[in-house]
Amino acid sequence: MLNMLYNFFRTGPDAPRIQDQAEVKRLFNRTRWQVFLSITVGYAFYYIIRQSYSVIKKPLLASGVVDPTQVGIIGSVFFITYGLGKFTNSFLADRMNNKRFFTFGLFISSVTMAGMGLVNSFVPLAVLWGLNGWFQSYGAGPSIVSLNQWFSNKMRGTLYGVWFTSHNLGSSFAYFAIAAIVTTYSWNMGFIAAGVISILGSIVLYGTMSDRPETKGLPNGAVYYGEKTEEEIEAQKKQSVGSMQWNAVVKNPAVWILGLSSLCVYIARYAVESWGVVYLTSEKSYDMMGAAGVMAYMQVAGIFGALLCGWISDKFFDSKRNMPALIYGILYTASIAGFVWAPQSFYTDLLCMTFYGFTMGALVCYMGGLMAVDIVPKRVTGAAMGMIGLLSYAGAAIQEFVTGKLMTITVVDGVKVYDFGYATEFWVGAALVSTLLALLVWNAKPQDEQ
Repeated sequence: MLNMLYNFFRTGPDAPRIQDQAEVKRLFNRTRWQVFLSITVGYAFYYIIRQSYSVIKKPLLASGVVDPTQVGIIGSVFFITYGLGKFTNSFLADRMNNKRFFTFGLFISSVTMAGMGLVNSFVPLAVLWGLNGWFQSYGAGPSIVSLNQWFSNKMRGTLYGVWFTSHNLGSSFAYFAIAAIVTTYSWNMGFIAAGVISILGSIVLYGTMSDRPETKGLPNGAVYYGEKTEEEIEAQKKQSVGSMQWNAVVKNPAVWILGLSSLCVYIARYAVESWGVVYLTSEKSYDMMGAAGVMAYMQVAGIFGALLCGWISDKFFDSKRNMPALIYGILYTASIAGFVWAPQSFYTDLLCMTFYGFTMGALVCYMGGLMAVDIVPKRVTGAAMGMIGLLSYAGAAIQEFVTGKLMTITVVDGVKVYDFGYATEFWVGAALVSTLLALLVWNAKPQDEQ
């Protein structure tokens, strides 16, 4: 059974090479942009599912179906399964037909999301959200492997940043559309709507994604862009993917340090994104739609942060990410501190969330994969994403559990009052540590240059 599954998902055999160079250029150019559009739109669907839970969290708490500790546990279960899945499935993505791998994960994740709208107690919600986490992990690794298969190294930073806007596009949709559905109907309908929308998206994407270039009779991407010769590619193929993953990724100290930095970035990121609506409605007296609007605006700012960060580092820093990462890290920490500690003010909150969104979009792009991908060979970029993903979502899981424990609830005149005091110190501290850790890999060089 496992062998049948592996054979279904693994990359196809090389097709006979197309000899007409005009046809090669036409087909390669058309397919690469089709693939790029597919991974960008497709990963936005992954995020519609993921971020909808954050929108539904407050109504779910208000319904009495779960308490804050159980909400924290449900969130932690997701991040644990997602982190383990991202580690495993990103390593596999270096060997897979990512057309099938990517769309299958989205489809099953969508089905489990819709299923969450049909249950009404803690245990099935935790089980389904945990399963969702595993299948969500089919998204990032295949996306980055596909990006590296079809585009040149010089284009990677810019295109990685554009692809990364999918996080914000999907999250913005969840904050607006799913919040409106939940407000109009119920938390159950929020889960069902997000699931059904993404099921339809996965079906369309299966028709637009592609396996690696060689399966279409096209040259390897590195050969097409003049980065390597056919002989060098053939020599690389004699090395097993497994040994390259072990030596260039698992045993690389810089990858581990970047992973720990990303772990801290993700603690702060998911603190704001998972608890932001709850924080604004309980600590700053926003209503549900007002809080969702502030958070959605943050996601819009994040689009520009992700969109520009790769281009900025490619254009002005010779494709090096260390200096812009330091600048973004300082602003990231300051914006979170302002959001949680500044006196209540709509304009202050909006300003802090603008800076937070912009810098988060850049930092998650850098620390969450791009800087690690820069320093490993192309054949093992999936493994690099897996290592970073495992540590990143360990941070997200730690955040959910610790925040759930640190926040307290009291009942005043029959109304639940949430206290985030110690939790906010934890969030800001994590952002600061992430910036300091990133300084330790200031001089890390690409693997091919060592």
